[in-house]
Amino acid sequence: MVKPYVIWLTGLSSAGKTTIAQLLDKTLKEQGVPVVTIDGDEFRQSLSADLGYSIAHRQENIRRAAQMARLVVQSDVTAICSFISPTIQIREQARSIIGSNRFIEVYISTPLDICMQRDIKGLYQKASDGLIKNLTGIDSPYEPPLNPDCTINTMGETPEESATQLFNCITQKFC
Repeated sequence: MVKPYVIWLTGLSSAGKTTIAQLLDKTLKEQGVPVVTIDGDEFRQSLSADLGYSIAHRQENIRRAAQMARLVVQSDVTAICSFISPTIQIREQARSIIGSNRFIEVYISTPLDICMQRDIKGLYQKASDGLIKNLTGIDSPYEPPLNPDCTINTMGETPEESATQLFNCITQKFC
C-alpha cells in the first residue's frame, strides 16, 4: 500500500468481520504496512460505552469511530475498522468524515442463518428470547452496501481464505 486507507468492514454480527480484520492486520504488518485495527465491540465497550442501539446512537458510534479512523490515517497509518454499521446512510457518514479517497468499503457477506450458527456471543439467542432489542438483522435493519469496493462471501471459506481474498482485492484496486 502506497498511502494509508481506512478499510471499513461491514456486515451482520458474527459475519466474520473481526476475525478477517485481525488476519488482514497481520498480513499487512508482514508487508511492512503500519496498521491499526479498530474493532466495533471493543470500541463500544470503551469510547461508546454511553450509547445504546437506537439508530441515533448507532450513528453517533460510527461518527466517533470514523473520526478516530480519520486521525489514524492522517498519521500515515492504515486503519482497519470492523463495525456492523447497519445502514447505507451511516456508512456514507463515515465515508464523508474520512474522505472518499481514503475509504475502502468492504462487505463481509454472510447469510443471517450462518451468522446465527456462528453466534459465539449469544446475541441472536438473546434476541430470540426477548432479552435484547434492536439486534441488527432481527428487529433492526441491515442494508447491504450497494457498491462496496470489495465483497467477501465467507460461505465455504476459511477465515484465512477470506482474509487473503480481501488482501488481494485491496492490493489490486488500491495499490
